[in-house]
Amino acid sequence: MTKEQIKDIKKLLSTPQNIVIIPHRNPDGDAIGSSLALYHFLNKAHRVTVVAPNDYPNFLKWMPSSNKVRLFDKQNKQSKKALENADLIFLLDFNALHRIGDDMQKTVEKLKTTFIMIDHHLQPDMSITPYVYSDTSICSTCQMMYHFFELLDAVNKIDSDIASCLYTGIMTDTGSFRFPSTTSTTHRIVADLIDKGANNAQIHNNVYDVNSYGKLQLLGKALSNLKVVQEYRTAYITLSQEELNAFDYQKGDTEGVVNYALSLKGVIFAAIFIEDVEQKIIKMSLRSKGSFSVNKFARAHFNGGGHDNAAGGRSEKSINDTVSYFLSLLPNYKLDLEKSDEK
Repeated sequence: MTKEQIKDIKKLLSTPQNIVIIPHRNPDGDAIGSSLALYHFLNKAHRVTVVAPNDYPNFLKWMPSSNKVRLFDKQNKQSKKALENADLIFLLDFNALHRIGDDMQKTVEKLKTTFIMIDHHLQPDMSITPYVYSDTSICSTCQMMYHFFELLDAVNKIDSDIASCLYTGIMTDTGSFRFPSTTSTTHRIVADLIDKGANNAQIHNNVYDVNSYGKLQLLGKALSNLKVVQEYRTAYITLSQEELNAFDYQKGDTEGVVNYALSLKGVIFAAIFIEDVEQKIIKMSLRSKGSFSVNKFARAHFNGGGHDNAAGGRSEKSINDTVSYFLSLLPNYKLDLEKSDEK
């Protein structure tokens, strides 16, 4: 983002505006964290609404003002009214409008307002707006939000609510600070957020230590379904709709499960396939180690994308046909997978 663009944004924010903040569909900790952090930052001088495409996990609903988030799929009339009245719309933690779902995309595409995109995923759609703050080297959109406040000369306005939201997004998108994208700068920012009021121990407890019995039973089922393809250094997990229903599946219950497959010694590439009968799709999460790009793999074969080592995709085939197709692709990537962890 250029100095001139920052100057434009400062001018836009110098007078009261109707502002809407949009995270991606199926929002995670980084999407909700950055959205609510920006909500608290702007709400002191503007009329602000967060409109999420759909609901998000209960373990994120402790965040300050989470109860004020509008859900486009369930609160459609109020959500559309907020969007149509918006002077300014922030697009957070996604790089293309298809990431907010077909119905919401159609509504947003008709709007003539000013958009600002802040995101860390690969290959952002630059046609949406000239105001794009994109940096794929940064671990999370929440860290980018901190830097955005720096660009606005407003880090001093970060209070305990903003700090808590930003900490949550950074923590969840870095796997509790263990992923390679976690840098010394990340840790310095986290230290400042703690100084500004983020209770790191309580936030970790709120997110990770609130499991239901059904969620842990579902994890056991997922691990019992784990398969390893040693020749291609790959492991994968399947969960059918019937299995989800048997353990009273709630949104967010499968988050992070794919990482168990990736944790196996010798495995470079991991996937989880989750049946969604309502949407008539198979949802996929892909993870990798080293140089093997699951972003490129997902874009090429499963209408998805994300980061080089963490991406998502979808299939309209049955779960068995999706897995069969996935396995048929692996021979084409054998050399890449063999060399992925070479220095």
